[in-house]
Amino acid sequence: MNTPTGLGAHELLDLHEILMFKNTCVTKAKTMQMLVSDQELKNIMNTDVTNSVTAIQELQSILSNAVK
Repeated sequence: MNTPTGLGAHELLDLHEILMFKNTCVTKAKTMQMLVSDQELKNIMNTDVTNSVTAIQELQSILSNAVK
């Protein structure tokens, strides 16, 4: 079974799993930022959070278009 985007059920499930993993990673990184005292590490973590949020938005867009 293919969706309008050409993705099969298994691919959609994989995308959903990646999305959930990225959400967990962002939550953990944001929490850990409060505990880090090194500014360089905080900057790296902040960049990672920013990039991950962008990836999450892209994954959500792909999934929402796939289930329409």
